[in-house]
Amino acid sequence: MTTTSNTARRSRIDSEADPNYRVAVQNLDARVLLRITKMAFRYRGRMALAIVATIGAAIFQLFVPQFLGRAVDQAHGLLSTATDAAGRAGAEQALFVTAMLLIGASVMRGLCTMMQNYQGEAVGQTIGYDLRMAYYRKLQTLSFAWHDRVHTGDLMTRGILDIEGVRLWTDTGILRMVLLTILIGGGAVILLQIDWLLGLLALSFVPVVGVSASIARLKLRDSWLALQDELSTLTKVMEENLNGIRVVRAFAAHAFEMKRYDRISDKALAISHHRISLFVRNTTRMTYVYFMAMGLVLWIGGEKTLDGEITIGQLTECLAFMTILQMPVRQIGWMINSIARASTCGGRLFNVLDLVPSIADKPGAKDLALTDGVMRFENVTFSYPAWTQDERTLSGISFEARPGKTVGIVGPPGSGKTTIAQLMGRYYDVTEGAITIDGQDIRDITLSSLRQAVGIVQQELHLFTASVDHNVAYGDPWAGRSSIERSAAAAQLHNYIRSLPTGYGTMVGERGVSLSGGQRQRLSIARALLLESAFLVFDDSTAAVDAATEQRIRMALKEMVATRAVVIIAHRLSSLMHADEILFLEAGRIVERGSHEALMAQGGRYRKLFDLQSQPADVSPLRAARQAED
Repeated sequence: MTTTSNTARRSRIDSEADPNYRVAVQNLDARVLLRITKMAFRYRGRMALAIVATIGAAIFQLFVPQFLGRAVDQAHGLLSTATDAAGRAGAEQALFVTAMLLIGASVMRGLCTMMQNYQGEAVGQTIGYDLRMAYYRKLQTLSFAWHDRVHTGDLMTRGILDIEGVRLWTDTGILRMVLLTILIGGGAVILLQIDWLLGLLALSFVPVVGVSASIARLKLRDSWLALQDELSTLTKVMEENLNGIRVVRAFAAHAFEMKRYDRISDKALAISHHRISLFVRNTTRMTYVYFMAMGLVLWIGGEKTLDGEITIGQLTECLAFMTILQMPVRQIGWMINSIARASTCGGRLFNVLDLVPSIADKPGAKDLALTDGVMRFENVTFSYPAWTQDERTLSGISFEARPGKTVGIVGPPGSGKTTIAQLMGRYYDVTEGAITIDGQDIRDITLSSLRQAVGIVQQELHLFTASVDHNVAYGDPWAGRSSIERSAAAAQLHNYIRSLPTGYGTMVGERGVSLSGGQRQRLSIARALLLESAFLVFDDSTAAVDAATEQRIRMALKEMVATRAVVIIAHRLSSLMHADEILFLEAGRIVERGSHEALMAQGGRYRKLFDLQSQPADVSPLRAARQAED
């Protein structure tokens, strides 16, 4: 039993990197609908009120045609007793009572419908809230390996359109099913009791309209899914365009981007036109069948009325029932569409919600207990999931980082430098070997305590649309102003911030576009320094900073890093040549290691890279590259 459950759990974890994860649950329509229904019935009070109100609205709706028929017969009787004063008074009294009952039934139906709509919408909105929070929470916990394979635009579409499709199930599915069952079932019984032939004629439009509406709704559902895919693509294109708007402008690619967006918009417009055509044809067909049935009822019913088989009031009752049933019967198609939409949207959502993060706390994981503050890579091997075809990214990596010491990592692009930084924060798990902190395997400690201890200045910077102080204090929102200013000063950004119009309260544009590249990097450094982590990792974090400013940052950090372990990843040797130990990576392996002086004395790859970067400005790049190869 345990083996089976572990296998199932592992398959869900592995599915994070599966590019076909989107269709994994679409065959479980019944289970998905049952799951959404259970979510609705978690709010028992509201659902009970909604169902009682729906039943009440249906029953009172069924009373209305009967009261109308009775009123017509009473009015007809009133005409026949025009010369009899006593009979006229009695008929008027009966007609008044029926009118009051009709008004009362209509008022009660309206009140019940109001309660049904309110409670149904309230439950739907609450489900939407729960799903939005659960979905967003899940996205925060899923591993980098999963996010690497999924486009942000697709995730945003799921979080908006799919949640909306699920939310509507309570009102358009559950409550509508109760309403239609009572109205159509109760109406059929009443009509057949009046006259079986007239009842069959009055109900003849029901199966035709119901089937037609269902088929049309299913077609509309398919076209809606196609439209949703196109809208998702539009979202992706717009998001990429806006994120890269400066690149678009720099390369004068406005016309190309407009054509691309217009091409996808045309597809979405064509699908929308197809949906409109389906809807109009279906509505026309249903209306024709309905009025055809009503004409037959009026013709046959009129003959029966003349023959005395039924009263005028009963004929009126049949026609009134047909009028009342017209919209509910059409809603059969809406209900089927709701079933299809909720099951599809729910399947897409639950497929994400049910994923088990591959990077998560183990059962019983404990917080990191820091003693000596030493991190060790012990013969670490790592390869990225799925799409690398098991090609090893890192092989046999061993080194240690301890307080007061600096480790530098350098190497050509793709050699695995940034991967080491990601492994230190356990954004991925090692394939072989282990990473330990004071003898504790980082896979056995809680992620929150690990990431508080390991501060990484990412290679890819991201600043939020907020004030400067909020961006600096993102990791510790309750940090005091003095701590924020001290971190900014160490990152050589304090004087610049003070020169801004509102200082630390100045708003940073979206993704930090109002700052230069170097200023964004320094703000990111200040953000990491504020946390006072035991391990500081700078992943090419000064590439956009000039050499003089970088030197000042290094001097300012000297006191702050005296009790911390520092790892510097860089392409520019001047950024790490002061390190106590430098690792030269190539193809995922450490090919050289030692201090700057020792590596220079070896005359290997490090020396060649140093000579290449130290070439005078008048040496051609081609000549320098040939010298490096030699």
